Amino acid sequence: MFSIIGAVISGLIVGALARWFYIGDVEMSLPATILLGIGGSLLAGLVTTRGGRQFQRAGCLASILGAIALIFLGRMAGIGMPAG
Repeated sequence: MFSIIGAVISGLIVGALARWFYIGDVEMSLPATILLGIGGSLLAGLVTTRGGRQFQRAGCLASILGAIALIFLGRMAGIGMPAG
């Protein structure tokens, strides 16, 4: 239970920092920001273990960079772009 709450809180912090550091306007809701932060942490964890068997928690900076990479990939794919 506490690990889920911790993942949500850290996801919110990492997602908010990634949105703040990303160049340009990033419009998304609070739940999307949390999911972005959790996804960034998972992406950074997968990259840092390089496919190894043991999954280790990525550092805060690596998590933020992973979330920024997800923002970039989402924009390249057109996900979350306003219709216009």
